[in-house]
Amino acid sequence: MTAYTTAGAAASPGAGRYAEGAGSGAGRGAVFLGVRHHSPACARLVAHAIETLRPAYVLVEGPADMNDRLDELLLEHRLPVAVFSHYRDASRIATSWAPLCAYSPEWVALREGRARGAEVRFIDLPAWHPAFADHGVQYTNRYADAEARHAEATRRLCAHFAVDSVDALWDGLFEVTDPGDLSDRLAAYFDVVRGDAAADPGDQAREAYMASWVRAAVTEAGDRPVLVVTGGFHRPALRDAVEGAGRCAGGGDATVIVHSPGSGASPPEGPDAAAPGWPGVPAPVAGAVGGSYLVPYSFGQLDAFGGYQSGMPSPGYYQELWESGPEAAAQGLLRSVAGRLRSRGIVTSTADLIAARSLSQGLALLRGHPCETRIDVLDGLAGALIGDALEQPLPWTTRRPLGPGAHPIVAEMVAAGCGTAVGRLHPDTPLPPLVHDVAEQCARLNIPNPSGAPTGSGPAPAADLDLDLTVPGDLERSRVLHRLRILGIPGFARVSGPRDGTDASFTESWEPEAAHGREAALIEAGAYGARLEEAAPVALGERARAAGADAGPLSRVLFDAALCGAGPFCTDLLDSLAQQVEGIPELGALGDVLATALALWRHDRVFGLARGRLLGGVVGAATDRVFWLAEGLHGGTGVDFARLRALAAARDALLHAPELPTVTRESAVRAAGRISRDPRAPAHLRGAAFGLQWALGDTGAPTRTGASEAPRAGDRPEGAGTIGQSPEADGPRDTAATSRPKDTNRTHDTTATSRPKDTNRTHYTTATSRPGDTEGARDTTAAPPDRPGGTTAVRPPAGADLLGDWLAGLFALAREEVTHGDDALLDAVDAIVSAMTEDEFLVGLPALRQAFAFFPPRDRERIAERLLERRGLHGSARSLLRTTADPLQLARAKALEESVTRLLTRHGLGTETHR
Repeated sequence: MTAYTTAGAAASPGAGRYAEGAGSGAGRGAVFLGVRHHSPACARLVAHAIETLRPAYVLVEGPADMNDRLDELLLEHRLPVAVFSHYRDASRIATSWAPLCAYSPEWVALREGRARGAEVRFIDLPAWHPAFADHGVQYTNRYADAEARHAEATRRLCAHFAVDSVDALWDGLFEVTDPGDLSDRLAAYFDVVRGDAAADPGDQAREAYMASWVRAAVTEAGDRPVLVVTGGFHRPALRDAVEGAGRCAGGGDATVIVHSPGSGASPPEGPDAAAPGWPGVPAPVAGAVGGSYLVPYSFGQLDAFGGYQSGMPSPGYYQELWESGPEAAAQGLLRSVAGRLRSRGIVTSTADLIAARSLSQGLALLRGHPCETRIDVLDGLAGALIGDALEQPLPWTTRRPLGPGAHPIVAEMVAAGCGTAVGRLHPDTPLPPLVHDVAEQCARLNIPNPSGAPTGSGPAPAADLDLDLTVPGDLERSRVLHRLRILGIPGFARVSGPRDGTDASFTESWEPEAAHGREAALIEAGAYGARLEEAAPVALGERARAAGADAGPLSRVLFDAALCGAGPFCTDLLDSLAQQVEGIPELGALGDVLATALALWRHDRVFGLARGRLLGGVVGAATDRVFWLAEGLHGGTGVDFARLRALAAARDALLHAPELPTVTRESAVRAAGRISRDPRAPAHLRGAAFGLQWALGDTGAPTRTGASEAPRAGDRPEGAGTIGQSPEADGPRDTAATSRPKDTNRTHDTTATSRPKDTNRTHYTTATSRPGDTEGARDTTAAPPDRPGGTTAVRPPAGADLLGDWLAGLFALAREEVTHGDDALLDAVDAIVSAMTEDEFLVGLPALRQAFAFFPPRDRERIAERLLERRGLHGSARSLLRTTADPLQLARAKALEESVTRLLTRHGLGTETHR
């Protein structure tokens, strides 16, 4: 159909009135043409307007900072392509795409305007400008339909025309109708959509800037017209904005303005610098990094059903409509759906397709369409081919991405409409330095080409990579691959290797993966830096900022920094991480970060981080934060192993890296003493704090006083006290360990508070605990003067059910001291357990078993040997650890037998009675 070819429609789309408007009045005017982005009907209208008007200037909504690179944009690319823009400063990151396909009105305006001898210009603010930040998303499409922000108007239009979506409304009004009065209908539509509502500040700034370009172009054009092609949402505002600058004539669709000097525009940049009337192009602030590059795009990225913010869905269908007209596009969509269904084994008979075509034609007639629209075809196919009840609405009725669990026929219909076109840049297109740097590094290190084809003198096609990280060459290849992974560059997937800082693996395996979109991903990654070793840390920094105080992502960022080579470019990243860990509110999560950083700082011999300054700040800040959080935890039951790992990591930092944290070993011991005696602290945390004292070599820790002598309830380290006491009563509190500025992120666990005081509860402090000693009570007996500091009080929580939790914390922090150290700690634990009654022991046995699970089998056997020695018994320690059944079941059976025996004896039925 010649009326729908790219060369322009044979039937006039109503552009003749533009020529009349431009030639009226002073003969110097601007013609405003409002369009919808990615609309074939609008693209044809633009081509016809340029052919009819022969304007001096064609002004197009697009980033003005690309004006000096229009020759690059108009190379013979294979469409679709996109203008990718990026910006980054200390406070803001912005990324934007402006996609262009063959039926984009902006693309047609540029191509046809240049072909007809017009000067073409982009007239919108750069995509990184703060005006776009008002839209509230970091990753944006600059051609996102502004009408979506005025949904009420479009909702009312859809209700009036009895359609489900804006896309169905648009097709029925513009894409398949007579193009003769298209411009009038477009103008009326966008006037209704815009209405009288004020635009947001960002759109107001953009429209004021575009209006300044229009005024300048009218002045420069002389007697020739100026064609302004913008989104239809902006057309009414632009028209109104320039009316006050001159005389308006033509009415309706053609607004003629006379330039008014004194717009206040700054001097222009680029090729127009010699023309003082042109607006200046805003420049990024000092220190900011920004730029724009062309990237290949695809119909899959362009499709609204894939989550794209703007434009038309089903780009494959609209490409066919642009090339061949609506009737051919409808038939092509039907054939494409049938082909996809049959290729996937979904039975589709000729009768089914005839029924679908008949239903589509009937729907078109019923809806008043001159021929079938896209929605008519899809509805007809759904009605004829899908007999099941659908669990979710058809996607073209809601304009939402295809959801999981969608009907397979619906999924194939959406895919058929999408098309498979993938863009390719012209070989002469300038590329960011990062693309060339990656190519050079891959060639130098012989990293295979993931595309699967040789590239001249470059690396061979991709194959699996097995790397030994202790070999310098393999380590460098690993770092390059990890940097590409961090930047999201497809090509290789890591299948094995070290997973965190404590993993002792020294080998890695990588395998090739689909490299689709690799070129575009490399160009977009150029926003992070010109070199690979510079770009990866910047991307990691962005991830770290997004993580905030979430310890899990921060820990992964930390290890990724090690994998990609934490060189000079990582300094700012690691300094930032050290500051961020100070805001982590959860003790357990903080421990993961500390364990990762400390393991790398202590043991790394592969990544070059051992004993380095880069990780020192993270280790120090995390260790300080552990003690700050631990003293504020109250309430709760059970064992939180993540918290215990955090305290263990802090212990290791104080033992092996004491120069990094500001907390000293002595101040940490005093803080641990306060936690261990705090009755409000969780039982496992109190036990861990007691074990931490011992592990750090507290001079007031338990000392061996003989096999039969247990620590006394009142004994405590010198200067130690209980939370809640005044400094005078408890000695000066160490401010280096816990005193910090007020931390609003600090949270206290109050879901389970300490129970009311129970004077009847037995305390398992020592074998000599006194009756009536209530929770929190202290023996005021002073420590012997000849023993420095006395002995630390062994005060597990009251209740056999919590004793196991207390011991779990103790063993988590002082396992080595129990099994290989002085016998005093083991003696103390033995005294506590020995003081339990049979019933209490049965209650506490499950938790006790959990606590002793911290010891490996050989250490449990060693403990059994020492307990036998302590009691003067001879026998096999190993046999004590081997039972014929579950020890808990044996203990319950023994308790039951004893209970039965006592009951029989009480009633005179015991064995002794009948002898």
